[in-house]
Amino acid sequence: MDINISRDEEKRLRAEVESRNDFEALRIRRYLAMPDLSRTPGSPLYELVQRIRAIPDFKQFDVIDVPEIMGTDIVFDPFDFPKDHPARSRSDSYFVDDTHVLRTHTTVMWYYWLKEKSVQERIAAGEAIGAISFGKVYRKDEIDRKHMNVFHQIDGWYLARKEEKIITIDDLKKVLSDIAKAAFGPEVKYRFNPDTFPYTDPSLEMEIDKDGNGTWVEVLGAGIVKGSVLDNLGVDSSVWNGWAFGFGLERLAIISMELPDIRLLWSPDERVKKQLVLGTKFKEVSKYPPVVRDISFIVAKGFVPNDYFDLVREVAGDLVEQVELVDTYENDQKLGARNVSYAYRITYRSIDRTLTNDEVNALHAKLEQETKENFSAKIR
Repeated sequence: MDINISRDEEKRLRAEVESRNDFEALRIRRYLAMPDLSRTPGSPLYELVQRIRAIPDFKQFDVIDVPEIMGTDIVFDPFDFPKDHPARSRSDSYFVDDTHVLRTHTTVMWYYWLKEKSVQERIAAGEAIGAISFGKVYRKDEIDRKHMNVFHQIDGWYLARKEEKIITIDDLKKVLSDIAKAAFGPEVKYRFNPDTFPYTDPSLEMEIDKDGNGTWVEVLGAGIVKGSVLDNLGVDSSVWNGWAFGFGLERLAIISMELPDIRLLWSPDERVKKQLVLGTKFKEVSKYPPVVRDISFIVAKGFVPNDYFDLVREVAGDLVEQVELVDTYENDQKLGARNVSYAYRITYRSIDRTLTNDEVNALHAKLEQETKENFSAKIR
């Protein structure tokens, strides 16, 4: 069953963001406007979702589509995120206002799914049930070829009464291995390691042998849902138990196609798009040279690098390949007791054309100006 959650509150919050012209509102609007590649036919992320949905054990699962803006009480509280967890801070998550954020994980679907009348009826009848949710999520992050602050996740979970089924580690291993085979083929080699997640215990991660030569790479995670989380969500943990998985789709796609740059997944270039086929090694359509520029500035202590990365994204968009911290420096006599100096090396490179020095110089000059204005910084 496909379940679409009401977006009335999200529409109201989006309207409020649309009415603002501050820096934060402008970037939130841009991120929300980016396409959902997990729902875009032709994208390898869409293909991954279809393969996972086709796994026999998942065919009867509900598919739930949830809002992209929601309260912190939904995103964090039911899932046992500690009060001091970094994800709750403005340095890690995108706050629309004081109590609402862009969703940071698709696991939030548990909250919405359990409020559906049809789901509650099936639970009351003691039926074993499951659901899958996927789409864009938003987290402040560093800038390099493997990470973006807007990416895609897929989550799934399954609930059964304990008197009918006790969920075990073997169940987790089967879930992970089924997904790995769907994504990478039936011959994929994999192994399991214990892991830790906020809302499952015990938990497992799975690694695959990337090239068949012992190059192990973590790709998937799953766990048995904590009783406290079930109770938080209104499910009696003395009666019910379940498993859950959740992971980023980009990671699997990058490994499957050996993509050198995550930005390629968003490319409109047909030469790139026709190569984005799962299981097929990507071949560079052209090598475009990087253009490197350094920026150094003095700011007040308390400066948050993730906020600066967002500024770089706003100024240069997808023309920045990497932002690397070169140096930090504190000297009360030279800089003042409340100040610190940062130096970053910025690599500008387009995935589909050669950047000119003049173009990069103009971008870098704009970045320096925006750095001064947005962080009250002094350029060195």
